[in-house]
Amino acid sequence: MNNFLGTCIKQFQYYKSLGDKTFEQLSTEQLFWYPNDSSNSIALIVKHLGGNMLSRWTDFLTTDGEKDDRNRDREFENTWTDRDELISYWNTGWTCLFEAIGSLDENDFDKIIYIRHQGHTVMEAILRQLAHYPYHIGQILYIGKICLGDTWSSLSIPKGHSLSYNEEKFRQKKQQQHFTSEFLTNDQENTPEH
Repeated sequence: MNNFLGTCIKQFQYYKSLGDKTFEQLSTEQLFWYPNDSSNSIALIVKHLGGNMLSRWTDFLTTDGEKDDRNRDREFENTWTDRDELISYWNTGWTCLFEAIGSLDENDFDKIIYIRHQGHTVMEAILRQLAHYPYHIGQILYIGKICLGDTWSSLSIPKGHSLSYNEEKFRQKKQQQHFTSEFLTNDQENTPEH
C-alpha cells in the first residue's frame, strides 16, 4: 500500500508539473482565452480543478467529498482576471491534495469515504481523482498548444523525435524506475532556489 501511495503521489506531481510548465509558456491573455462560448478557458479549468481538490481532499476521511459550500457551477463562471490569483488557487488545491494523501497510513486504506454519498475505499477515491485531474490537465495542454502553435515547447516526446528518444532509452540498462522519476528529478534540478 505504501508503494501504491508513493506511485500515486508521483503521478499527481507529474501532472501538476505539466500544468505548471504550460502556465509558464502562456501569457495572461492566453490563460483566459477560449475558442467559443461552449468551451472553457484554462482559467476556468483551473478554477474547476481547484474547487474539486478543495472539496474532495479537505477532511476527506471524515466528511463527504462534495462539500456543502462548494458551488460547482460557479467554477465555470469567469470571475478571475488575474494570473496570480489563478496560480495561487491552482497551488492551494494541490497543497490540499498532497497534505491529505501524505497524512495517510496503512490503517486508512480500508476506510470507506463518501463522494455525494457514494462509498469509496480510500484507494478508489485516489484512483478516481487520478483519472479526473489528468483528463483536465490534458485539456489545459491542448489549449496551450492551440494558443502557441509552432512556439509551443513540447512537454512530451516532440513530433518526429520518437525514434531518437527510443534509441536513447534502449541504450540504457534495464532498471525498475517510475516513469515520472526522470521528469520530476529534472524539474527539481532546474528549479531555482528561493
